[in-house]
Amino acid sequence: QLYRDARECLTLLSQRLGSQKFFFGDSPASLDAFVFSRLAPLLKAKLPNGKLQQHLKSLQNLCNYCACILSLYFPWDGGDPPSSTTRAPGPEGGEAEEDPHKRRNQVLSVLLGLAAMLGYAFLSGIVSIQRGGAGPGRQPLALEEEEEEE
Repeated sequence: QLYRDARECLTLLSQRLGSQKFFFGDSPASLDAFVFSRLAPLLKAKLPNGKLQQHLKSLQNLCNYCACILSLYFPWDGGDPPSSTTRAPGPEGGEAEEDPHKRRNQVLSVLLGLAAMLGYAFLSGIVSIQRGGAGPGRQPLALEEEEEEE
């Protein structure tokens, strides 16, 4: 019964998709993401019982649908994604950094973190700034007598 229901569901999806690129036209919607997340593993995985997989492979528009999404959003053809640690050789024979602005981004993130911590310290009252010194209408700060004696 379960296989029969699953086959019927695949057939209905195939009929609903028809010859469209995506379920709601030429651009993907959340339904496309949901359907693809269920179809792609069924289509690509090696299963002990391939009845449902064979039925999916017989529905050419659903296979094309999965292939289209794989090529559009996963251009490495569903294999291993490109390595993020790959580095190109630099002009001096060494390896160039993958991100040319890596150092700048690190400095900016440290400065932003420092500014956030200082802002928190001032706003919470942990640190406060008091102005001192003589000026018009101001009295110079006087030390208390105990401190003057020491």
